[in-house]
This record gives sequence, C-alpha cells and structure tokens, in this order.
Amino acid sequence: MMDMPARNQYLCMLITQRGGYHLKSKTEKSQILDEYCRTTGQHRKAVSAKIRSGAYVESLRHETGQVPRTRTTPYDREVVAYLVQLWEIFDRPCGQRLAPMIKSELDRLQQFGELTISDAMTRKLKTICPRTIDKKLKVHKQKERIARKYEPTVHPLLYQKIPVKLAADQGRGIGDSIQIDLVEHCGSSPAGGFISSLSTTDIGSGWWEGDVVVGKGMWGVSRALGSVHARFPFPWCAIHSDNDSAFINDLVWRYARTHRLDFSRSRPYAKNDNCFVEQKNSTHVRKIVGHHRFDTRGEYAIIKSLYQHELRLYKNFFQPVIPLIAKERIGGHVRRRYGVPKTPYQRIMEAPEIAGAVKAQLIAQYQSLNPAALKRQIVAKQDLLYQAYRKKQRAQNQRQKVEPGKNFTPRLAINYLAEPMQVRQQVLVA
Repeated sequence: MMDMPARNQYLCMLITQRGGYHLKSKTEKSQILDEYCRTTGQHRKAVSAKIRSGAYVESLRHETGQVPRTRTTPYDREVVAYLVQLWEIFDRPCGQRLAPMIKSELDRLQQFGELTISDAMTRKLKTICPRTIDKKLKVHKQKERIARKYEPTVHPLLYQKIPVKLAADQGRGIGDSIQIDLVEHCGSSPAGGFISSLSTTDIGSGWWEGDVVVGKGMWGVSRALGSVHARFPFPWCAIHSDNDSAFINDLVWRYARTHRLDFSRSRPYAKNDNCFVEQKNSTHVRKIVGHHRFDTRGEYAIIKSLYQHELRLYKNFFQPVIPLIAKERIGGHVRRRYGVPKTPYQRIMEAPEIAGAVKAQLIAQYQSLNPAALKRQIVAKQDLLYQAYRKKQRAQNQRQKVEPGKNFTPRLAINYLAEPMQVRQQVLVA
C-alpha cells in the first residue's frame, strides 16, 4: 500500500508524462483519473480536488526538501504605512490617480513637514506603479469596510429621548397604548414615489383605523396620524412605533407632546415589540389592498375612501378578535391560552371607563350597519382599485412600446409639501 508521499509523487509523474492534466480533453482526464485511482485506491472526487488545488505539488516539495521560489518585493510594511498616509491626504483615490500625485507632491509635503521620509523611501514611493498601490492598499481598505459595517449606529438625540418598550411593557387597557406602523405599497421596487398606508390599532380593544400617506414624509404621516386620531371613539394615552424615520421625527414628536401622549418605540429589528399592529397589517391592509404598486391619484382616492368608511366599520363592528391570555413553556412545547372572541365594538361596550355618550353613539351606529352590505361595498372598491391598477399598467406598457428602452415610472400627482404652510401647521392642532 502506497503512503501519501508516494501517491503524490506518482500523481505528479502521471500528470507530467501526459503533458499537462488541465489541457486534456474530458476523456483523457478520465483515463488519467481511472489509472491513478485503480493503482492507489483513492476516490475520484478526492483526487480531482487535489489536482485542482495543486496541493500534491506543495506537499511533494515539502517532503523532498525543495523550497518553492518566492518573489521578493521592495515594498515592505513601511512603504504601505506611508501609502496609507498619502492615500488619506489625497482623499482616498485609486492607484491610477494616486501615483502621479505622489510623484509631484511628495517633495512639497516633506517641505511642509507633513511627512518625514528617508531618500530611499522617497525613491520607492515615486517609482511604485498604480497597480502595486491598489494591491498594497487592498488589505487596509478591507479592514476599513469591515469597521464601517460593524460600527454602532449613532442616532440623533431624538432617538435617545423616545424610550424603548417591549410588547409586555405596553398597556393593555383600552386606549392605553396605540401601536402605529406604515405599510408601503411600492410593489417590487421602492424607487420613485408611491402610496403608503398608516395602520393603527389599540392593544386593549383591537380597534383599528387606517389612512393613506403619499410617500413617507413627516408632514403626510403627521396629517394622517391626526386624521386617524380623530376617528377613534376613545382618547389615547400613548403611541408606540418602530424605528422608522417616518415616525421618529420632530413633527410626530411635537404632535405627541401637544396631545400629551407618551411616545415609545420598538427595539431595532424586533417586530415582536409592535406585534399587534403587524397582525393588522396582514389582515386589514395586505389582505384587502394586496401587494401591487399604487402611486396614482385614482388609487389614492379609492384606498382612502375604503379605509375611512366601509373597512373600518366592517372590521371594528363585525370581526371578532381572540386575545392571548397566557403563554407558558412546558418542556419543548409552548402552551397558549386564549380569551373569548369578541369584536372591538363589544369590548368597548363592556369597558366601564368609556363614557355613556360614546357608547350611545356606537350603539346607534351599530344598529344602522348591515354587514352583508358592507362586505359587498368592500369587494366593489377592491374591484375598482384593481381596475385602476390595470389601467395604469396598460398605459405604462403602451408608453414603453412607443419609447423602447426607457423605464417608465408614473409620477404621483399628489404632493403635500406643495400645500400652504397654514395647512401644515393645522396638523399639530388637529
């Protein structure tokens, strides 16, 4: 039985005598492998990997005492250290741009006292080629990229003012905590302007309200938040959002302080802290509106009407919510206990802290509603929304046929930023 040095020597002899393994055809390579495997008993996959990596040549040189040739370079670590300094001085250019600057400006930098370099080092730096500069700076650039990637994010002061709360820390009473979130209707591409849905829900009752926002600007979000706040049948005590800049901004912060609302946010990348509204995003927004891209005035009007009329009434008065009462882990299983299914309307009617006048208004509204009619109206508006979307797609396809090679993104005709300043200021006092 051959030992490993003998196998490596035999493999090297086979490849050398046959005139180069990598230049052979597939049939000739297979013949060489068959002969070697038949003689040594090794597996073909292991032999193929050994040939590809060239490990048998290195191990043979090490066993026979042959030292492989190494190319010497005059550019040692000291040269790299000076290259890094020059690279930083000239605003981190590539090697092709840095090489001529070193030749012309190195002497002047020494005169200004920025660098203290010997004559031998000066000659090395002036004779180094652009490709060698990029090669020597490659490791330093990789270290900088890794350092930037894992550098802790420093948020503005506003992020430090808004406390972080877990789902368990948020109030469970009616109106104690309102979770808010933004659902983007951008389709498969976030480029350009598009419509977003502002989704809000009360943890205690499950009451949901929604509105439409153009883009993710703080003026539109604050205006929609004021509109949603006014439609809730009970007052708010606190609002909770994720770390999106659409909510963590000065305007929403001022809105919360004006209305005396506690403002909290979730942990970064922890959706469970905002889990109640995330569930509503699926059942009340995505399931109703879909995942298409909406960015026209007609689509905006349909979705806004749907949120403000039929959908909110149907979901809040006729869709029961099953609350999670308790959760415990028994061995490898999690046991959950749920409460009695009730609609948000029923939970509000059972709450003693809700005023009698509010309950009377809700009772009168409930008695005037027909769930079957509401369902038909929701389906009709869904059809209108899909027809508007298809009409937009057909117009886009026709334009692409007229102007081939151009990507057409329909512009959004609505822009809250174009409104007068008086209208913007009404957001804070709405």
